[in-house]
Amino acid sequence: MTPEENKQLVRNFVDIVINNRNLDAAGDYMAEDMVELVPFPGQGPGLAGLRDVLRGMFAAFPDMHWTIEEQIAEGTSVLTRFTWTGTHNGEFFGVPASGRKVSVWGMVIDSLEHGKIKRSRILMDALGLMQQIGG
Repeated sequence: MTPEENKQLVRNFVDIVINNRNLDAAGDYMAEDMVELVPFPGQGPGLAGLRDVLRGMFAAFPDMHWTIEEQIAEGTSVLTRFTWTGTHNGEFFGVPASGRKVSVWGMVIDSLEHGKIKRSRILMDALGLMQQIGG
């Protein structure tokens, strides 16, 4: 796949799996044995672990929406700068629902193999998120 095709695959993952809440489609974009290089606390391995994290995020922020601000691709790697917004309407890492709206910036570096994301490293403003929800 070309770098442009790799960027499109990541955009499709964000749109279909995250923004449209289609966890069943995650395997179309992620390798079953994908590795999250900076996992969320308690995140299990592989695609199953990623699905669990996303389920938890969807429960805590039911209106969560990701916007891709910028992408840079080289070879088989894609860097995506994003912002996600949502309303904290469910427990998140022990913080009860606050009803507060949040806006969180971050970047993710995805490495692709055989047309799927094999390794992912997400760097997100977790401190800013926790401050916004009152944690």
